[in-house]
Amino acid sequence: MIRHILFIKFNEDVREKDIASIFMVFRGINTKIPGIETVDCGKNNSQEGLNKGYTHCVVIDFVDESARDAYLPHPDHEELKQQFIPMLEDIVVLDYEV
Repeated sequence: MIRHILFIKFNEDVREKDIASIFMVFRGINTKIPGIETVDCGKNNSQEGLNKGYTHCVVIDFVDESARDAYLPHPDHEELKQQFIPMLEDIVVLDYEV
């Protein structure tokens, strides 16, 4: 399994309802793209203060590397990115094998 993690800083003008809306799109992507096992999204609530301004996270688990590789250029992922990228101040993406 491949875990795909997005650490997100949204632009200051992005409203919470817009974040909730894009997270709903993320949560539904597994119904459109094969090979996605789970999708989880949330807002940071750590008290440690080590998030360096990143406020939200998305975690997607793929069955394997080929599923992740098929997801990246998939038209539904591209559509999601067109909605999501303008909302971002910054993003960090990490993948690892579970």
